[in-house]
Formats: sequence, structure tokens, C-alpha cells
Amino acid sequence: MNNFESFEVGLKGLQANKLRTFLTMLGIIFGVGAVIAMLSIGEGARQETLQQIELMGTNNVIINKAAVQLNLKQKKASFSPGLNLDDSKAIKELNPLVEYITPVREQIAVITYNANMLQSKIIGTTPDYPATFNSKVLDGSFLKSFNIDGYSNVCVIGYGIKEKLFKFENPINKKIKIGDLWFDIVGVMAPKNISSAGASGLGIRNFNEDIYLPITTMMNKIVKEETSGDVIFMGGGMSVSDDDKESAPTAKNVVDQLTLKVKDSDMLKAAAELTTRILERRHYGIKDYEIVLPEQLLEQKQKTQRIFNIVMGAIAGISLLVGGIGIMNIMLANILERTKEIGVRRAVGATKNDILNQFMYEAIIISVIGGLIGIAIGYAMTSMISKYAEWKTIISPYAVLLAFVVSVATGLIFGIYPAKKAAEKDPIEALRYE
Repeated sequence: MNNFESFEVGLKGLQANKLRTFLTMLGIIFGVGAVIAMLSIGEGARQETLQQIELMGTNNVIINKAAVQLNLKQKKASFSPGLNLDDSKAIKELNPLVEYITPVREQIAVITYNANMLQSKIIGTTPDYPATFNSKVLDGSFLKSFNIDGYSNVCVIGYGIKEKLFKFENPINKKIKIGDLWFDIVGVMAPKNISSAGASGLGIRNFNEDIYLPITTMMNKIVKEETSGDVIFMGGGMSVSDDDKESAPTAKNVVDQLTLKVKDSDMLKAAAELTTRILERRHYGIKDYEIVLPEQLLEQKQKTQRIFNIVMGAIAGISLLVGGIGIMNIMLANILERTKEIGVRRAVGATKNDILNQFMYEAIIISVIGGLIGIAIGYAMTSMISKYAEWKTIISPYAVLLAFVVSVATGLIFGIYPAKKAAEKDPIEALRYE
């Protein structure tokens, strides 16, 4: 008997028990579907993380202002000026690895246009901001050097602000009121896709809701106050204590963040180390700042994601294992029921290999058809996850191929023992079996 005949006999055997065959396939179907769905979630999360990190700039070193708690002795000895514009100038002069350095000073303010009011974050910054953060201007232009030098009352609004305040109007050259001051709109930023996972897990703010002002205007015309209990805010060359929880004005040249864009990504850690030494000298050893590398955030996020993928893959693998055990169980029962048939086939000339091939083909057919249905189920599960859970999912050809190969391998592995047991049955004993 050739392979085709063995395949045909195996197929007829499965068709004779359609319900049993389908139930046997279920483990493979849901196992393959689970593998595809889990891998697509993992790949979607990985791509989303990469996109969110790109918003922060993969070549960037971010220096954030940090609040520090000091004891009485430290308060008297502290002369740290806080994170300020002079730090920006010193880093630019002393760190040759830095291409751009962009200061940011931010504050929540009330924005008014006609009868519309909303709260938004205003960002004082410089013309290098788009190059540093990989941002683009959709309409108009970004801040210019003469706006910084002239303390101009101009602003660039985020795409989300445009949608909320102006809808179908062109906001360029329109005036909006920020606090008590009027500003001319000179540009609109292109939209950026910020996911909730990126905002919470990576600390990325919603750039679409920002309004950008010249940093000199922000520092000299808009008073910034901060409130805290036992936290000491450094400003203006002195320690400001807020024991009474009252508002303390921030020094004019203090910034919330400095972002360094490094020329060569391979020198990112070296640039961060040199910057740390510069700031340690300038701040007299007071750690009122923190240095963050988006690259390190990415590595940590990917490490977490790998653990998640391993756990989800293990769960999906267990489903396939259960499916394989189901194939073995049903085939063993099937062989027991068809013992007399095996005896008849052996009596009319079928060899051990013929019987082995017949039952191996049955296992392969179950796993292949179950794998194909599982692929369809995997696509459907992925689509439902994207739609209802609002998770980004990406089905890669690798995931589909892996799931299908594993399903076929499962059929082969768990079909060998029952097929071998059937082939080794004694023909005489099989004919006597009732």
C-alpha cells in the first residue's frame, strides 16, 4: 500500500466519526488561535513602545528637575541654583557630544478664545524643540530666535488645542488669552499619536495638548508657583522652605527639564555620564535633578514585554499540549474500537508500516486541519482584541508559521505512540477481539 492509499484510508476513518474528529481538533484549534493572538499582542505592544520612545527621542538624554528633602544642616549649606538656563549653556559648552540642548519650563494655565475656555499645559522653550523631539509643524512656523530675544507674545499650539478651540477655523495669526496675557498664534504642531500605555508606563505627556511659548516670555512674564510640604525647592541661589505649605515663586531662570540630543546614539551613555559630572559640580553635590535615558526605558519596557510574552506563550503552549493529549487519547480509543478492522487488514496483506502510516496520517490530518482553522480563529481573536480591548495588535507571518508548525508537530508527536501500538497488534489476536 502506497502513501496515498494510506492517506485515503486514514481520511475515511476520520469521516466515519465526524463529531469525534472535530472534538479532537478543538484543542489544536484553540491552541493555535491562542498562540497567534498572544504573539500578535506582544508584537503590537513592542511596536507601540518603539513608537512612543521615538516621541521622546531615542538619541536624547533627558534631565528633569527633582525635589529633594534636606535636613536642617543641609539646608544651611545648600547653594544649588536648581536646574536652570545656565546649566544649559554650560552643558552645551563643555559636552562636545551634544548636538542640541532644549530647555523646557512648563505650567498649567487657563486658555481663552472667544467664549471657549480650557486648561492646558504651556511650554516655554526654544527654536530647537522640534529637532530635539522629532516634532513637525503642520501649519505656520515654530518659534524663532528673534521671538526669544524679543520676549515676544507669540505661541505655537498643539493639534489637540486647534481641534478644541478652532475646529474648522485657521488659527494662524489669531489671538488667544493665556492667563491674563494675549498671544498671537504663529504655528500649529502636527499631531502625535500618544497611547494610554505610553502616557502611563513611560511618562510621556500628551504633546497634542501643549502650547509652546518663547522661554524668555514664560520666565519673565508668567509667574510660576509651586506648593509642597517638606520638600525644598532650589531657586535663585537659595533654599526655599515651604513648611507652611504656601506657594513659593520659582526663580525666573529655573527650568523643569533639559533635553540633550546626542549626535551619535552609540555615545548616549558617555554623554549622560559627562553631563552628570558637569551638573554635580554646578549643583555642589545636591541631587536636585534626575537623568533619564529613553533607551534605558525602552530596554526595561522590552524586558517586561518579553516576560509577558513568555507567560502568554506558555499558556498558549499548554493549550496545544492539551490538544495533543486529546489527539492521543481519542486515537487510542479509536484503535481499541477498530481492533478487528486492523486484524482484517493485516490478514489480507497489510504490513505493519501500512497500519502505522494509516494512523499517522489520521493524526496529521487532524493537526493540519485543526491548525488551519486555528489560524482563522487567531485572526478573529486578534481582531476582537483590537476592537474591544483597544490594544494594538500585529499579526506577523512568523507567528502564523510558528503556530501552524507547532500544531503539525503536536499531531506527529502525539500520534506516533497510538499508531505504533496499532501496528504492533498481533493479527490473530486482533481478529478474535470482540
